[in-house]
Amino acid sequence: FSFSWQTTFQDGGEEVEDGAVYNVTLKKVQIQQAANKGARWLGGEGDQLPPEHTVRQYETSKIRAIKAGTLEKLVENLLTAFGDADFSYISIFLATYRAFASPRAVLELLLDRFGNLETSSHGEVANLNSLESEMVLRAEIASVLRAWLDQCSEDFREPPDYMCLLKLLDYLKNNMPNSDMESRVQNLLKQFQNQEVEAVDGFCSTSSSDLVDGEELEISNPEEFSSFQDHVVAEQLTYMDVMLFRRVVPYHCLGSIWSQRDKKENKNLAPTVRATITQFNAVTKCVISTILGTRDLKIQQRAKIIEKWIHIAHECRILKNFSSLRAIISALQSNSIYRLKTTWMCVSKDILLMYEELSEIFSDHDNYLTSRELLMKEATSKFANLDSSEKENQKKSQKRLQLQKNKGVMQGTVPYLGTFLTDLIMLDTALQDYVEGGLINFEKRRREFEVIAQIKLLQSSCNSYCLIPDQKFIQWFRRQRHLTEEESYKLSREAEAAADTNILSPKSQKSMVKRISTLFLGTDVFTPPKEQPLKSSPVGGSSGESTDSASVSSCEFNHSETEDVCVTPVSSPEDPLKKSSVGSDKGYDSDKGSVSSDKGSSCSKGSVPEAGSGSESSSMSPRELGSLAGSAPRALPVYNRQSEGSCIIRVSMDGLHASVYKSILITNQDRIPDVTQRALLKHNLEPDAVEDYELVQVISEDKELVFPRDANVFYGMNSHVNFDFILRKKA
Repeated sequence: FSFSWQTTFQDGGEEVEDGAVYNVTLKKVQIQQAANKGARWLGGEGDQLPPEHTVRQYETSKIRAIKAGTLEKLVENLLTAFGDADFSYISIFLATYRAFASPRAVLELLLDRFGNLETSSHGEVANLNSLESEMVLRAEIASVLRAWLDQCSEDFREPPDYMCLLKLLDYLKNNMPNSDMESRVQNLLKQFQNQEVEAVDGFCSTSSSDLVDGEELEISNPEEFSSFQDHVVAEQLTYMDVMLFRRVVPYHCLGSIWSQRDKKENKNLAPTVRATITQFNAVTKCVISTILGTRDLKIQQRAKIIEKWIHIAHECRILKNFSSLRAIISALQSNSIYRLKTTWMCVSKDILLMYEELSEIFSDHDNYLTSRELLMKEATSKFANLDSSEKENQKKSQKRLQLQKNKGVMQGTVPYLGTFLTDLIMLDTALQDYVEGGLINFEKRRREFEVIAQIKLLQSSCNSYCLIPDQKFIQWFRRQRHLTEEESYKLSREAEAAADTNILSPKSQKSMVKRISTLFLGTDVFTPPKEQPLKSSPVGGSSGESTDSASVSSCEFNHSETEDVCVTPVSSPEDPLKKSSVGSDKGYDSDKGSVSSDKGSSCSKGSVPEAGSGSESSSMSPRELGSLAGSAPRALPVYNRQSEGSCIIRVSMDGLHASVYKSILITNQDRIPDVTQRALLKHNLEPDAVEDYELVQVISEDKELVFPRDANVFYGMNSHVNFDFILRKKA
């Protein structure tokens, strides 16, 4: 007999139970069956019969996927998901449950409620009279526990008591004695306890505490930096990035988790994400200090350092290290480096073109579509897919890539983590945690899992790297003293003032300025930013709070700032407000998992937010969010666009940097008191103080829109400018 299958799906509506709502899908499989013998006599080609001689059979099965439910129902569904053909449920639950429950709460429900065979009310084994039923339940629980230990063993790291691990171990001793899982849990407990007493390997840190006794932080020596080959620097930066990215605990990236990091009681929250941000900032500040740290450098020498960093960025691109690549580009676009016009004039044309191509990877066009597509394209490829419009650069790239291929070792991909933090923050802002009846909105968790799955895929790809640490470079990298924003700006002005202004004729200067402006702004119109002394950093800035989008930053943070990624986005020519602030500072938003500027950071007003840096400057389109997390019944609200009666605005506190903002979802029903109260809550202020504040929309640098007390924010706001608001205390 020969068979062929054709599968179709049909929406089966919803099923409502006590404490749960399910989406039902009907899977219809058509099976065509026919005898092979005699098929050709009946006019068939090969084994295929004509339609009139084919026997058709249909099989219909029901797929139930829980849409919302109580915590108890969600945990119970872990045991029944396979029976309902919801095969991805366990992985989705384990990756996202920390947003609405603790490991202890889930473990107690799983073991005490459903794992206690004497009191279990699990539907399949309500009547526990048979040994078979008992074995079925134990097998289901064992399957869930095994998946938990495989995918999220970090959930059980609870020093010093390890209550969950001990509870699990006690259950296994009583119900599965001498099993492989019991041995595994015992080994995991010993591993955690040993790691607790070991010194933490903090090679990524740039604090003086990581230095050998007697060593001090120092400004980079140009000769020492030049002694490191470009590919060696890129490999070592990649080595450090890989080690940190592989350690990232995916649930730390969830918007609801990451957004809480600025609270005093959460100073140790999401340490694996903070570590990647610390490393990103360290690379950015290292670039700035090597270029500006030595006062007596000649223009050509300083230009050579810039060229070297561009070559290093290109090597990072070959290694598919988008994190350090972005850090270097951000530093070169920072205010203090960008303004070195005379120095940039001495950078060779070929290298400027290379720099332009690397910068375009992180263009904010269409929500950073270029970097997103490139990241997914190369996530599982063996080597980088290099393509240059400049023949000489293309030739060099292919030569370097061939050397990598000759080594016979595949490469992984290190992403810029801020892109994922931004997406997760957008999802957290746009979707509700609970639905009607107080049920946990699990559809939101399915959407979030689409992003988490990408992070896990890239983490797996990083196992392909085969890099050996170079202690000489790592020690040099640790020793670098990072300049504060004020120091770097002052040194930048000194460098320009000391430059020989007669190196180039006025005509060639104008031509070069125009060319550089095209790289940074994507336009032929260039107005050099006014050179104003930087304001001192505000004392009240909260760590980790900033844009919800990928933000652009001059990356010139205070030396004490170590927890926020600084990103300098390329300005978009479509937005005149954004154009006005090249090289402004921003960081990850504490609200949504994006990059934000830490305490004491100083950011220019009107800086350009960008979606890959860890904030969400350019809003994610509904179409893209839909592709991120499956089909969506309706468009999700986004920043800078009113759609279907809702949108997302950014609210910062008066007196703090504009980069320290919170994303707030508003609808066409919201009035000033409602929005003000939510903004106060987001900024960890007393929500009852609504009457003491006024809400203001920033129209331009010298214009504001002040809302009356009971105004409708959605209809009253100016929708033709950025949706940026300030919460100001009334006089």
